[in-house]
Amino acid sequence: MGTKQLIGALGEDFVAKYLVSRNYEILDRNWRIKEGEIDLVAISEHGVVVFIEVKTRTSAAFGHPLEAISNEKAYRLQRLALAWLTVHHRWGFEYRIDAAAVLISKGERFEIDYRIAVL
Repeated sequence: MGTKQLIGALGEDFVAKYLVSRNYEILDRNWRIKEGEIDLVAISEHGVVVFIEVKTRTSAAFGHPLEAISNEKAYRLQRLALAWLTVHHRWGFEYRIDAAAVLISKGERFEIDYRIAVL
């Protein structure tokens, strides 16, 4: 696993723990089909299926991590969410797409900027 993948995995782990601490249940991680991948799938305490795009950086030098989500990426996330709901027989369930920006700074400090219903 390269450095970039390791940083991404650390960010996803951090977001998963963040969600669990807020009474979410993680249903899936790194769910992949030909069209792409969903980083995290969770269900809220209110029964909403939540798809989370995680962007992790070690520096904000190149802009906020969430700026990396282009319109094309947003449309792909919506299609992937619908595919996941179909494959897992949860068609018709309420769902939303969230985004989490994780900044890992020196000394292993993690900061999270969690945005609900970005799409």
